[in-house]
Amino acid sequence: MYYIGIDLGTSAVKLLLMSGNGHIENIVSKNYPLYFPHPDWSEQNPEDWWTAVLAGLKELTKKVPIEQVAGISFGGQMHGLVVLDKKDQVIRPAILWNDGRTAKQTDYLNQVIGKKKLTKYTANIAFAGFTAPKLLWMQTEEPENFSKIAKIMLPKDYIAYRLSGIHCTDYSDASGMLLLDVKNRKWSDEMIQICGIRKEMLPNLYESYEVVGLILPEIAEQLGLSKQVKIVAGAGDNAAAAVGTGTVGEGKCNISLGTSGTIFISSKQFKMDEHNSLHSFNHADGYYHLMGCMLSAASCNRWWMDEIIKTVQYQEEQKEIRALGENHVFFLPYLMGERSPHNNPDAKAMFIGMSMNTTRTDMTQAILEGVAFAIRDSFEVAKLLGIRIERTKICGGGAKSPLWKKIIANVLGLKLDVIETEEGPSYGSAILAAVACGEYRSVEEATQKLINVVDTIEPDVKLMYKYDERYAKFVKIYPAVRELYQALK
Repeated sequence: MYYIGIDLGTSAVKLLLMSGNGHIENIVSKNYPLYFPHPDWSEQNPEDWWTAVLAGLKELTKKVPIEQVAGISFGGQMHGLVVLDKKDQVIRPAILWNDGRTAKQTDYLNQVIGKKKLTKYTANIAFAGFTAPKLLWMQTEEPENFSKIAKIMLPKDYIAYRLSGIHCTDYSDASGMLLLDVKNRKWSDEMIQICGIRKEMLPNLYESYEVVGLILPEIAEQLGLSKQVKIVAGAGDNAAAAVGTGTVGEGKCNISLGTSGTIFISSKQFKMDEHNSLHSFNHADGYYHLMGCMLSAASCNRWWMDEIIKTVQYQEEQKEIRALGENHVFFLPYLMGERSPHNNPDAKAMFIGMSMNTTRTDMTQAILEGVAFAIRDSFEVAKLLGIRIERTKICGGGAKSPLWKKIIANVLGLKLDVIETEEGPSYGSAILAAVACGEYRSVEEATQKLINVVDTIEPDVKLMYKYDERYAKFVKIYPAVRELYQALK
């Protein structure tokens, strides 16, 4: 049988067709626009997602026996607010994870409601990108639209709804809404009241590997699929990517170098950082995970290459980098503010340490190292919780760079495992579909059979020592400039 994973990203949807033995049969990507109607705003039209998904599904399944497609599941951008009226029509454009309009609402939640209460209710505090502050923003700034809300959804779940007719979400994605009691795996009554909504506005909760329903007959007919195709809940993009790298069960780690960057640590036990520097979320395997998330990771390198030095020769630029651990230029990678561990939407990117001897290569190196140092910021928090990690998987567009992988292995002092199939959330969500359809007994069993390590980057003791010294300087920069960010607004 065949299984489809749909990764609803920020700039494109990636659809992957996988056979039951884990072999990738086809991959299709479809782009859609991103809108910035005001400074700090980031929106998309859910209808653009749906159009792209339909076109992608038709193309994806052209060369396989249609009747053997058994299940469709999802990975997708988290935190986005999609609101439907009583006729299930989209009320306004989706407000995305990287939208920064909710500073006042985030401050209200953290300072007035209080971080202590938020942590008790949800195991997390408010971040500007989370869903709950967006609801408060709508309540204040768009009261007419707010009054029309009948259903509150997340981006990938809107696609699941269009395919199945079911209003659903999974625990991993719901964890990032600030509406879920993560420890007890249920909607938080307190947060529902604080946000001025009703419980029936929220979708039904499912495990990521659970079937929510069958494909709608009219959609099956339109796509040429069987009417028995199962629609599976899926997971938030980071949890789905973790499944795709085998980061499930106890004490596994994955680093994602995508548009945003994450360090993801799976656990069978609920854990929480008392300072809320890390997110404490439900995982797609039915358990839990801790996650540090930086808002700009591989996008920092893309910005530098595309917008500043204006070249598409990414690898050529990196070939000149040789003196690892000896660069005197530092880069703070806060192009879109920062989440973990600083939780500061006003944070800005910066270079520091330049002189007349500084070269273009030094600055390119500083970009790669700055992202690695920022990931280490979150890793250091995990270590304070007594978590001991010796190796990690890695995925995302930035992981295609051998140099960047070497830098990360040595900055973090971890063995870095490279897997055979690195397709991130799309592969992970296809695995979830296979589990839901009975191909495997559990997510953990599926990943043990399907995920193969093909290479390991070992950290070098001398280089680790150099990067320890560099990191000790890096961590002093943000506290020194933090007060400037508000003044620079």
